[in-house]
Amino acid sequence: MVKRQTALEIESLAVTERPLRRRVPAGWPGEALAMLMRRGFRPLTTRPDLPLPQDLGREMVDQLAERLGHYAFRLFLRGAIQKPEGFAPKEATRYLTAVQAKEYAQALVGLGLAAPLPRGRYRLLWQAKSFGGTLEWYVARELQRRFTFDVASGVKLQAHGVGGDFDIVAAAEGKLIYLELKSSPPKNLSVAEVAAFFDRLKLLRPDIGLFVVDTALRLSDKILPMLIAELERRRRRPQAPPQRVERELWALTPHLYAVNGRRDLMANIGRAIAEGLRTLAPAPF
Repeated sequence: MVKRQTALEIESLAVTERPLRRRVPAGWPGEALAMLMRRGFRPLTTRPDLPLPQDLGREMVDQLAERLGHYAFRLFLRGAIQKPEGFAPKEATRYLTAVQAKEYAQALVGLGLAAPLPRGRYRLLWQAKSFGGTLEWYVARELQRRFTFDVASGVKLQAHGVGGDFDIVAAAEGKLIYLELKSSPPKNLSVAEVAAFFDRLKLLRPDIGLFVVDTALRLSDKILPMLIAELERRRRRPQAPPQRVERELWALTPHLYAVNGRRDLMANIGRAIAEGLRTLAPAPF
């Protein structure tokens, strides 16, 4: 039998113990990260993977963000990033006309992000691993600018069993919003990526979660079935069919939405968040 410590022994030992030393961030971290800290996490943010310098002037940043509001330009820049050795405008994406592709290539030069090469080719001056970082940067910026959210992107929670970054965490009205962004075509989405999204949802417990796929294609063909299948696997019961809010904006639950980039990506995201906030609000009567 193990001898239990007496009250005197417990207190005598306790006065010799030192508090755990925890790193306290310098200054106020912003409400989004502060909400994570209050939930017991120690969030870290990663440096964004962008095809542009950190000191890009505000005017150029505004012009780039305006361009990124167009789905066609996002497709073009995604293709350009995939060709670090250089590209002809028509090689960046097959969905644009030659005139559109040439105009976008020259726009990148005008923004100071690309340089012309011989024989009508171009090359980005700063390389990125993928378009994902640029998409995160754009969405985070617009959430702050258009909807006055406090935003953190590329967040790591250093939690056991949950890998990868939380693409965007946003806070407003005392609510925590989590957005998972996918920049590649739906055909490239794997079951493992969907499962990882639900792992992060389970860990974070946000008020509203968004699965955002930057595509003009229908989510109902592949994305929704994958999300519903994973939701049913975790709940161990059939899931009610997703409800179409409008076009390709779907509510899987009152607090979980799937969004695509057709017509206006940020308008779609804003509508999903608005729908979620209204659902969370108490009934007026």
